[in-house]
Amino acid sequence: MDKKKKIWLHHLQDEIDAAYLYSTLESKTTRDNERESYGRLKNIEYKHVEAWSTLLKENEIEHHIHKPSFKARAMSSLTGLMGISWLREIMLREEGDEVKSYLKLYKQSHDAATQEIAIRLAKDSAGHAQSLNELMGRDKEPWHQTGSGGILRNVVYGFNDGLTANFGLIAGVIGAHSSDHFILVSGAAGLLADALSMGASGYLAAKSEREVYDHEIRMEAEEIKMMPELEQEELAVIYQTKGMDESSAAILAAEVMKDPDKALEEKVHEELGIADAGMSPVREAWLTGIATAIGAFIPVLPFIFLTGYPAIITAFILAMLMHFGVGAARSFFTGRNLWRSGLEMFIVGMGVAIIGYILGDMITHWL
Repeated sequence: MDKKKKIWLHHLQDEIDAAYLYSTLESKTTRDNERESYGRLKNIEYKHVEAWSTLLKENEIEHHIHKPSFKARAMSSLTGLMGISWLREIMLREEGDEVKSYLKLYKQSHDAATQEIAIRLAKDSAGHAQSLNELMGRDKEPWHQTGSGGILRNVVYGFNDGLTANFGLIAGVIGAHSSDHFILVSGAAGLLADALSMGASGYLAAKSEREVYDHEIRMEAEEIKMMPELEQEELAVIYQTKGMDESSAAILAAEVMKDPDKALEEKVHEELGIADAGMSPVREAWLTGIATAIGAFIPVLPFIFLTGYPAIITAFILAMLMHFGVGAARSFFTGRNLWRSGLEMFIVGMGVAIIGYILGDMITHWL
């Protein structure tokens, strides 16, 4: 019963968090149709909360889960800074994960009540994911795709790369028994190299993505110009898959095709699924590079003000705390438990420090 209780409580917390985050999306969006959609999704999530609460009560299991988790509250707060697009991406992925999770629970459970609620909520989650998909102009099944976290994801992963790489470098230099001045110079050089490398990688990735989008759009524009009848038929079929009857779909497609620019916009959105080509390559480069530089600066900072063991100890403590923090932040995109993700990154940081120090010490003895 303890395992079953743990599973039920986990799903209860997930549903409370989902209702809370849909409420955030509802209050933050400026579009009436989206506000109504988020409101409906929120209300259904509250019904899910009631379903799990009822199941727990029927089995005489007391619980004290009534509020959204710290992770959910943090994600809600970040929408004030980052907007709602990244949260919508995360909610889409979460709904997809819930479909798989509830189907797994249905297959593995031997309890009729659990199976009944699991299959019902799996269907609801699939419907929620499809609703979010439509709001975002996508057609693929979201439980078979991976989403990005947009700007915040770039910041977190850039910061993580800079922190880990430069922390390992500084640990190696410390292991080589170098002077404080040499540690500071090495850390500064590592910071610059990491920031330039990640910035360049971000630029090239965004540029490649933009080039792919532009190529697809040019091809679609050429097809509309050369084969308007065929493109009109395709557009009508797309509208039918959205729920329109054949006659209405044909009329709408014919109307849209009268304006080549409008037709291209519709084809790009509906057929290619390109709703947004992402941020500019230059902005991507600056954002990723600066985030990397900030992360790489963390283990260097103490050596600006301190020397000897106080600087080393302060750098270690600060870097380890930041490793835990960035691990917790990554859980927003991986869907993992916040504390477990933070602890995992803490252990990674510890391992990087130990290996870096040992290698630095070994190289000193060999040379």
